[in-house]
Formats: sequence, structure tokens, C-alpha cells
Amino acid sequence: MLLIFVILYLLFNMGVGFWASRRVHNTSDFLLAGRSLPFYISTAVVFATWFGSETLLGASSEFASHGLLGVIEDPFGAALCLVLVGLFFAKKLYRLNLLTIGDYYRIRYNRTTEQIAAFFMVISYFGWIAAQMVALGIVMNQVFGVSTAAGIIIGSMIVVGYTYMGGMWSVSITDFVQTVMIIGGLIFITYTLLQRMPLEQITATLPDGFFRMTPPDRSPTTWLNYFALWITIGLGSIPQQDVFQRVMSAKSEKVAVAASLGAGLLYLTVAFMPLLLALYARTLHPELLQEDAQLLVPGLIMGLDSMLIKVLFFGALISAIISTASGGILAPAAVLSENMLRPLLGERSDKQMLLLSRISVLVVAAVSLGMALLRSNIYELVSESSALSLVSLFVPLVAGLYWKRTSALAANASILAGMAGWLLCLYLQTTVNPMLYGLGASVAGLLVGQLISHLRAKPIPAEPLAIKKQV
Repeated sequence: MLLIFVILYLLFNMGVGFWASRRVHNTSDFLLAGRSLPFYISTAVVFATWFGSETLLGASSEFASHGLLGVIEDPFGAALCLVLVGLFFAKKLYRLNLLTIGDYYRIRYNRTTEQIAAFFMVISYFGWIAAQMVALGIVMNQVFGVSTAAGIIIGSMIVVGYTYMGGMWSVSITDFVQTVMIIGGLIFITYTLLQRMPLEQITATLPDGFFRMTPPDRSPTTWLNYFALWITIGLGSIPQQDVFQRVMSAKSEKVAVAASLGAGLLYLTVAFMPLLLALYARTLHPELLQEDAQLLVPGLIMGLDSMLIKVLFFGALISAIISTASGGILAPAAVLSENMLRPLLGERSDKQMLLLSRISVLVVAAVSLGMALLRSNIYELVSESSALSLVSLFVPLVAGLYWKRTSALAANASILAGMAGWLLCLYLQTTVNPMLYGLGASVAGLLVGQLISHLRAKPIPAEPLAIKKQV
């Protein structure tokens, strides 16, 4: 029964994706769904940005092992990101009418900034997409009994298929259907478990401080690292193409703002349900923590007698992973085609650019698949992805929007200094999160670059001619 349902569900998703692909007539349709999504679809699309493997598998396992302090990055940091986008970025960026966020770096600064930003943006996504592919492999392993590696390959082919054909239209329509599936399934499962075993019985077995939101240690290093947890996704994902792409697909700037805020609140609410499921799994199946914590919640569901719960859970899980994976693949593919390859190829027709965008989908998927087959920790893959964009792209984005004098030289210096500082501290294995050093270096690079630009632009007064004294 479960096997049949999963197969039918995968076929249904592919069918919806291919049906939506009929709306794709040009590059704008493929990348931004024609900027025509109404509020309810736009909210579902933005909500589905990250509600995938890192929430249902990665964050739930971290929560079961380390309590609330283990999930500051996601869901708290992720919800913070969406709210900040709605408050400070959605309206300004929507008015620019851009295809990609890489276009912003070109229009606000110059072509060199666009190329540098696009490069770092594209490579930041590979870990993110790989995490979704790993999760698909885990699901295939649990349901079909195939190896995780085989599951990764099969699941990836399904996602790539309808993303290649329909782009953002396929992502948007399937995201809406999948969001309904996710929320409905998780509500039913959570309610059923609460009826079977009161929450008080579960919380009574938890160690002291499990629900603590702040670190018990008051040392500066501890609090700096705690702050880093909030901003890894909270700020690091603001300059990423997937967030931009989903917000900019709204039919108006008001819808873009409202969808971002609504999705942030929805994300924080719905994300607590898989965390609650992890608590039940931790109590009922403690042995799973010793094996592979990422299998904690799936292991709990597979141990239940109800086939309906199994069907609903794996339907919600597959929905979440597919929606995040499809958007994750499309985002760097858009930047690769529009901001990295297009300048090299010169003028091309819209039909040729549409084909280039689809080819870029295949390239991004192939690289991410390679990473997924080599690494398996979902939470780490996602965290590394957001850290890379935070140290390189966040500061130039904010400065460009809110500081009119920011120069291209300052932006380029900020991106390169941030990456250099982050990589150096990663190599040195600093006790303070290397990402904070990278962010500090990015700010310093911006200020130094701006100072140099100011000095170059300032006219140097000519030295007065020496007057020879006549004898």
C-alpha cells in the first residue's frame, strides 16, 4: 500500500509539473512564472523554499539530540530570513524588475561585480541541493528498500525532469499542491500521536535545559557562536537566488511583501510539528539516535501500525523535499545562464536563452548529484551553503540598497575579502565561528574599497608654481 502510494504520488507530481510547463513561453515564464502568482500560491512557494529535508530530517534529528539550541539555524533562522526579506528587501528588489539577483549586482555596480557574485552564488547552492538529494535517497531507501545511493539517483531524475520542462511554473504549481499536503499530513499525524501519548509523558523524560533558547555559558565566544547560528540562514539566505526568485514571482510588490511575511510565520508554525515528532521518536525509539539520527522521524512512522499515517507522512516528506529540491536547482541554473554564460555568448534570442536555462538546470543537477553521493549529513550541507553567501554577498546587497555612494570597487573588495577571511578561518579552525570573521572581513573590505574609491574620485589640487626670486 505504501509503496503503491509513493509511486502514484511521484507520478502525480511529474504530471502536474509537465502540465504547468505548458505555460512556459519565454525566459521570464521559465525563471519567474511570468511574475503573476497570486498571494496564496506565492506564500506557498516562499514557504516551500526551505521546508524540506533540513526541517523534516536534519532539524528534527538535531532537536532530538541537542534540544532547542540545536535548531536555532532552522527553523528559527530560516523564519527570520523570510520576515526580514518581507520587511526590508522585497519591495525594493521587486521594483527593479530583474530576472535574477545577479542582475542586481550588475545594474547597481558593474559587470565585474555581477560575474564575481554569480560565481559565489552558484557554488553556494551545490551543498543545498545535495542535501535534498540525500534526503530523497533516504526516503527511497525506507520505502522501496533500494540503497541510499540508488535512491538519490532515482529521486534526482524525477525532480530534474519536471524542473527542466516547466521551470518556475512547475515549481510554483507543485509547491502549492505540496504545501497543502505537508500541512494537512503533519497536522493529522501530530494530532494522532498526541492522542495516543500525552505530551507530558514525553517531556518528563527529557533532560534539564532541553527547551533552553540561550546558551548556559556566558563567555563571549559562546555568545558570538550563538549569534552566528541566528544569522547563518537568517542573513545568509537573503542574497540567494531561490528566495529572490520565489518572491519576485508574485504578481505585485504588495503580494511579494505579504507572501514573504506570511511564509515566515507559516514556516515557524509548521516547522514545530516535525520537531514534536522527533521528541516522540526520541522517547519511543532511543536506539535510532545511536544509528542514524536523520532516520529518527521516519523510523518512528515506520514503527506505527496505521497505514494512513505512513502514507500521509511520506507524502508530506516527499512533497517537502521535492519542492525544495526543484527550487534549489532552478535558482543557480538561472544565475549560471543569465549572469555567467550570457555575457560570454553575446546577444542571443529569448528562445536560445530559454534553452540555455534548461541546459544549466542539467549542469547544476549533475554537480549536486556528485556531492550528494559523496556526503550524507543534510544539516551540515545546508549550513555550509548559507554561510558562503553570507560572507560574500550579503554586505554588498545591503550597502547597495541603503547606501547610495557604495561603489563597484567597494562591492568587489567586500565579496573577495569576506570569502578570503572565511576560508582562512576555516583552515585555522578558529574557536569563534569562521563565518563571523568572514562577515567582518566583508564589512572591512567594503569600507576600505569605498575609501579608495573616494580618494580616486577626489580631484588632487595642482601644486602652486614656485616663484623664482629675482636677484
